[in-house]
Amino acid sequence: MKFKYFLLFIFLGIHIVSAQVSQPNQITALRIESKIEIDGNLDEPQWNKAIKISNFTQRELEEGKPVTEDTRVAILYDDRNLYIGVWCYDSNPDGIIARKMKRDFRWGGDDNFEIIIDTYHNHRDGYLFVTNPNGSRADALIQDNGKYSNKSWDGVWDVRARITEEGWFAEFEIPFSTLKFSQKEEQVWGINFERNIRRKREQVMWQGWSRDSELEQVSRAGILKGLRGLQSVDLLEVKPYLIGGWQNKVDAEGKTTFNAGGDINYLITPTVKLNITLNTDFAQVESDLTRINLSRFSLYYPEKREFFLESKDYFDFGMGRRIQPFYSRRIGISPDRHEIPIIAGARILGKQGKTTLGAMSIQTAAKDSIPTTNFSVLRWRQDVGDQSGIGLIGVAKLEHSRQNGVLGGDFIYSTDRLFGDKNLRLGGAYALSYTSDIENKTGEAQRIYLSMPNDFIEFDAAWERSQKDFNPEVGFLRRENYQLFYTELQFNPRPKFLPFMRQLVVKPLDINYYLNDQTGELISFESEFRPLGFSTKSGEFFEFNIQRNAENLTEPFPIHEDVTIPTGEYWFTRYEIQAHTFSGRPLFGFGEINWGEFYKGRRTRLQLFLVYRMNKYVSFSVNAKQNDIDLPEGAFITREYSGRMEYAFNPNLFGSVFGQWNSEDREVLFNFRLNWIPKPGADLYFVVNQSFDTQGGYWRGTNTAVLSKLVWRFEI
Repeated sequence: MKFKYFLLFIFLGIHIVSAQVSQPNQITALRIESKIEIDGNLDEPQWNKAIKISNFTQRELEEGKPVTEDTRVAILYDDRNLYIGVWCYDSNPDGIIARKMKRDFRWGGDDNFEIIIDTYHNHRDGYLFVTNPNGSRADALIQDNGKYSNKSWDGVWDVRARITEEGWFAEFEIPFSTLKFSQKEEQVWGINFERNIRRKREQVMWQGWSRDSELEQVSRAGILKGLRGLQSVDLLEVKPYLIGGWQNKVDAEGKTTFNAGGDINYLITPTVKLNITLNTDFAQVESDLTRINLSRFSLYYPEKREFFLESKDYFDFGMGRRIQPFYSRRIGISPDRHEIPIIAGARILGKQGKTTLGAMSIQTAAKDSIPTTNFSVLRWRQDVGDQSGIGLIGVAKLEHSRQNGVLGGDFIYSTDRLFGDKNLRLGGAYALSYTSDIENKTGEAQRIYLSMPNDFIEFDAAWERSQKDFNPEVGFLRRENYQLFYTELQFNPRPKFLPFMRQLVVKPLDINYYLNDQTGELISFESEFRPLGFSTKSGEFFEFNIQRNAENLTEPFPIHEDVTIPTGEYWFTRYEIQAHTFSGRPLFGFGEINWGEFYKGRRTRLQLFLVYRMNKYVSFSVNAKQNDIDLPEGAFITREYSGRMEYAFNPNLFGSVFGQWNSEDREVLFNFRLNWIPKPGADLYFVVNQSFDTQGGYWRGTNTAVLSKLVWRFEI
């Protein structure tokens, strides 16, 4: 009898998988000889000849039901480009939400259409292209079946869209030189499509529409056929830049600057690229959002420089976010976050068969007390099976008379077919550091983790360790000399008896338990219990959390300029309420209040984030944080404020003004940036940076910088 139930269980699992495949699950591209105009009209006769697919299925709100608005896709190609036409019919075109226009827009609140293409058809990696009814562009590189997503990648492609009385329509042009693919005479690619109708909170997909999967999971994609005779592109791409500007610091004369440099990209093979960078410049990059650190541990600042962002996924390693053997912000940025000039560098990135390779070497100039330094990283990954893999990493920092480096290996077993259609990831990593000028020259770090990210139940568990002498100087280490035991369990039921509710979110278990690696003593304990959380069908989200924390101070902790917490073991309980509103509205936001015990005193944390999108051209946002802390050793308040205004003239011309201030630095920072994209791959920037010292109750200008930068793209 048990065996019969087991067979029934397996049958139901298989049935679930098959139900996610909507027939037809193939689309055939039509080869054309004449050029088509990318204007969003889709009125060329070639589009009428192409085979269209229209079998889209809801993932949200009603899983498995047909799309409520007719949606069609057709594909054409010629010797140079892939063309994708999209027909998003709408019975209420006045209800279409399209409030964003700039390049690399955040598409979460707009009606949009997403395309993912798996050119190797390896069910692992893909290119994501996104547009909205305004013709805005966003893209990303997808790796490891959606585990990694690099939204900072900017591919060379174009799209035009328009809104009519019938709905909205889009026309994509994707050059084959932007994609990497095999050299077979007849290509078979994976492809999938997703449409979001925001006013209905409706999300539809062509294939793989289970709530346990997402578009980025290319293993669930359909098939693109009909591509024949595609020629590899032996592309030599040159991107020189010119920059000129003026800078004035307080108590110093203003100076004019001029610089030049650029990048050279060459395809060694159709799937492996060599990149050489000379006199690399990041002057157009927006300044970091400064933060006040009220913990004992390092803050993580995300990478913003395009040169490093576009290769980020190649060097990711399976240690997680707290232990990173390679952290690109160690290159060209000093410990106090000032720029260090990059003289030159080279890197090789690509995939050959089942092998992915990333190699990079960068030489920085000497500045102040920091000597000229070479930074190098080598990452190798080998696919095993459909979704699993193994890898190695080597990182080195070479100065005049000292060396630091890390060697490591990692593995991952991944499947989206557990019990039929569920997701499971099991992985681990080991790293060994070496530092030439310390007594204990080597140190180790390890991590093992299990993750089951599914719609109804989410479960995660991990153990990780960083020895006292583990020293990744080109990496990021949140804590030192610890062991972590982590587990999290979350239930996400969808109660049908509550018509307004989309999903409950109940978290009975979320624990981070940190021990001293040498003594086994407690370092920190962090736990969270969420008795109530839910998202609504209107797009709102609410959660209430109870937090139980502990900190064991083995030495006094200077938490603020005149406040030091003495040694001892502290346990405290806190409460938290968070609320998010639907991002498709003109005015939306996020609010949080966290209050309760804090060491031997009290702490109340408030945060408010608001966005107002006036129309598709103009938007405003503000972010405010405040901590009110009352301890036996003293009381203080910290404040952090930032604001932004964005104006998009069209998808290729947009500007922004960003300002920030916090009560610790007491410095106002303004950044104005105007970006024009005259053609895909080229940019013209105009940037103004201004800072003011606000100590003493008045503003005193400390630094002014004005610059203009032109980057142009040539194909040879």
